[in-house]
Amino acid sequence: MAEFLEEYRHEPLDVRPGLLAGEPLPVGDERWDVLLAGLAEHLAARDGRGAPAWAEGRVLRRFWFPFDSPAARVDAVVHAPAAFRRRGVFVAAHELDVA
Repeated sequence: MAEFLEEYRHEPLDVRPGLLAGEPLPVGDERWDVLLAGLAEHLAARDGRGAPAWAEGRVLRRFWFPFDSPAARVDAVVHAPAAFRRRGVFVAAHELDVA
């Protein structure tokens, strides 16, 4: 994921939608599949676009904190981007800046 974020950041704005258009294959864990949908929506929104169609239906029934320490949970509840929160995935925005 870090590699994708790094490459995405360096692509021209007109190329980026194509990087998000194709639905990724399931990874075998619904939580990560939903996280990818949140990431696609988050990146598209930062570029002033809507989420790709494939991302729309992906939502968890139970909240998930990928970084699951008490401090990370508090940080994620306060700072999770809307594209993740509405899907039940709580990851702080700064965790997406690792690349």
